[in-house]
Amino acid sequence: MAQAVSVKEREKLAHSPNLNTILMVEETLKSGELVTLADLKRKLPKKVMHQTLLRILDYLQLSGKIVIGTKGVLWVFAERKELDELIRGGTEV
Repeated sequence: MAQAVSVKEREKLAHSPNLNTILMVEETLKSGELVTLADLKRKLPKKVMHQTLLRILDYLQLSGKIVIGTKGVLWVFAERKELDELIRGGTEV
């Protein structure tokens, strides 16, 4: 038997981003510079609804890929290839 979906749950689902949108935001943020929300919206190749963008940023922050501060958003995630280079160049203890 199917469960009824509440209005709040339906609203959350209405603004759920798809994978392509998340990847687009990630690629835009990977520049490594501090960017404000307004600048991020301008830099994105396609328009994204404000609520959707906020959900993506929440997800990226929870997954440890970005840091959100008072001055903007900063990409902090180290790709595996960069991590491998750091490991190779490190000193073994």
